Amino acid sequence: MSTARSYEEQESPGGIDVPATTTAPVTSTPVTSTLVTPTLVIPDLAGKAVLITGASTGIGAALALAYAAQKCRVALHYNSSGAAAENLAKTIRNGGGEVFPVQGDFSIAAEVERVVEDSAQHFGRLDGLVNNAGGMLGRVPYAELTEAHYDAVMDLNARSVLTASRQAMPWLKRQGGFIVNTSSIAARNGAGGGAGLYGSAKAFVSNVTRGMAKELIGFNIRVNAVAPGTIATAFHERYSTEEHMRAMVATIPQGRAGTPEDCVGAYLFLSSALLSGYITGQVIEVNGGQLMP
Repeated sequence: MSTARSYEEQESPGGIDVPATTTAPVTSTPVTSTLVTPTLVIPDLAGKAVLITGASTGIGAALALAYAAQKCRVALHYNSSGAAAENLAKTIRNGGGEVFPVQGDFSIAAEVERVVEDSAQHFGRLDGLVNNAGGMLGRVPYAELTEAHYDAVMDLNARSVLTASRQAMPWLKRQGGFIVNTSSIAARNGAGGGAGLYGSAKAFVSNVTRGMAKELIGFNIRVNAVAPGTIATAFHERYSTEEHMRAMVATIPQGRAGTPEDCVGAYLFLSSALLSGYITGQVIEVNGGQLMP
């Protein structure tokens, strides 16, 4: 089911309802990274063709810059944030990187299939898929949940992961590769404040990650996930009040909300066979200690 709302900036809603503190307001930190020479070079990522979905803003934008800095060829998917995607692509090109911006509404299966196929055809191969597109699409308590909202949330956050992965499999099987899914802390804590369905969709993603890992390891394809906690981006500016954000930050032992850049290392680690070749079916929690399972 299609939705006109933007979903590029996907992070967890946190979902822990506690009294607000007097901590200073938390606002999103724009992704300002540039393609400088990275201090960490991961040699086996160079030249890989990687599709990053939901890549124009938030965590996705930070990932696009990070993979490009590792000399990956990046397919940069976006939905409604065309200007942001073009600016990001320009930054990557100016840094000497190779990028292919591609638009598509990931709440529509045919659009998902087209984006994956166009990306793979453009590069002539596909070595990695980062399923990052998703979003909460509003805080709706279960008692007020409609069939339309259920379909929209599940199509975008759950079905799109299956569709993109299925479409990518023939390409990945040619030489092996990786899939990294974006889950959420909400997959484990049930979320809250009207975000429960989003958390349920992310729990689906975490379990699909494990099941898919078992099926694809014979083709030398590793499947893992990253579960961000409370990350300060436009996601929370849209769906969380300052009071709610202060309450969530108060539960984080590191004392602050995360940034998109805080999440990047986990994705790069899981993408590199050199660093994580014996790791598959795992979900890495990136949350500043907010959840310690």
